[in-house]
Amino acid sequence: MNAFKQAIAGGRAQIGLWQALASPYTAEICAGSGFDWLLIDGEHAPNDLPLILAQLQAVAASTAEPVVRLPVGDTVLIKQYLDIGARSLLVPMVESREQAARMVAATRYPPEGVRGVGSAIGRASRWNRTPDYLQTAHEDICLLLQIESVAGLDALEGIAATPGVDGVFIGPSDLAAALGHLGDPGHAEVQHAIEDAIARLKALGVPCGMLIADEPLARRYLELGARFVAVGTDVTILARGAEALARRFRGDPAPVTPPVGTSVY
Repeated sequence: MNAFKQAIAGGRAQIGLWQALASPYTAEICAGSGFDWLLIDGEHAPNDLPLILAQLQAVAASTAEPVVRLPVGDTVLIKQYLDIGARSLLVPMVESREQAARMVAATRYPPEGVRGVGSAIGRASRWNRTPDYLQTAHEDICLLLQIESVAGLDALEGIAATPGVDGVFIGPSDLAAALGHLGDPGHAEVQHAIEDAIARLKALGVPCGMLIADEPLARRYLELGARFVAVGTDVTILARGAEALARRFRGDPAPVTPPVGTSVY
């Protein structure tokens, strides 16, 4: 069973790492580093379907759950991602209960949904080697919907309460832009909106998550009740680590520490 889905439903915090380098080799390294989940980004990273498949295969031997973010909430794409074995999905820019219901339907076979049946040639069913896959697949699928706009915040309760939605992810960067604070997710208004969303989801009993590379903020969100939090990205770890190593050997001064909250992605 999907241990990540069970953990967030049971209120156990899951700590993750963002995968944006579009590299199976990097994903395999990170999968063995001790994180509970990895986010393979198909929205902002240069990933396509075969490359996402390769990353799923690279992390399959680890205990880290791969969560795949689609580029857009599209029924056909959801079918393809599920067929290659992505059982935990993050759908960006969800703004209504109706849209949430369509995303749920895309993950279910008829008559409960509209997912196309192709299990005989799909990795998800181990090419029909998994008994009763068609009847039980939905039990293992974890559907996370991303709210990152004012419309999404306004429809939060309806989205979260949609049957089949397993969690709601708050996107700080786009939310900051939507609230008029582009590039400043640490702004007080943005932080208030995020904390309010966490509280509303907690009251509904729906798991909440986000990506936040600022450690104090990540710990605060966890204390407030967030249940799946990605605390960094492979890109940032590589970029900042490489820069720090180069500075040390050049004798350059360390950069000025950015304000709290500006390292949100």
